[in-house]
Amino acid sequence: QVQLVESGGGWVQAGGSLRLSCAASGRTLGMNAMGWFRQAPGKEREFVAAIRWSVGNTYYTDSVKGRFTISRDNAKNTVYLQMNSLKSDDTAVYYCAARVRIAVLGDFTYDYWGQGTQVTVSS
Repeated sequence: QVQLVESGGGWVQAGGSLRLSCAASGRTLGMNAMGWFRQAPGKEREFVAAIRWSVGNTYYTDSVKGRFTISRDNAKNTVYLQMNSLKSDDTAVYYCAARVRIAVLGDFTYDYWGQGTQVTVSS
């Protein structure tokens, strides 16, 4: 089992920045990838970004390219999501996820999920 705990959410004005963190614990040795998803009120959960745990290559949904950056610190078992130039459309609960299966980063199925952290962008 892998446990995930997100932090760093909050309220920010449009154009501002936030940095989300997700700390993994438990059986982290076998992790293949970690990702960020979000769910806005009344909408389905959507993919935001993913990173290959071993080599660090990344993958983003089009709406956040150039604004969000996913990174990881293997020593701390932590993945980050730096969010810049935030828009009101970015308002959502952001979830961290981990996968142990070997799969392409465009595969949006994950094995473990965090509880989520709220991000509110005020216009």
